[in-house]
Amino acid sequence: MTKRSSKAVRRKAAKRDIQVEEFDKRDLGEDIRAAGGLRATRKTLPTSIVLEQDLIDKLRTKAAKRGLGYQTMLKVIVREHVDEY
Repeated sequence: MTKRSSKAVRRKAAKRDIQVEEFDKRDLGEDIRAAGGLRATRKTLPTSIVLEQDLIDKLRTKAAKRGLGYQTMLKVIVREHVDEY
């Protein structure tokens, strides 16, 4: 491995470590309780999506009315409407 690519690998690993730490700090308990608990029978996979701030704000507002987190609200919307496409 070259010196340059070695540095890039270390930077990427350091960034990933920071992301893991931030995820570990987030208390998902309220989202899980609001969603009615975990469903162990469904396989879930993490995904990443980039959304505009105004869309996230709308999701947060609608989610708060239902007592959900915005990511949970997004999952509800996707599940309810995925078959329409």
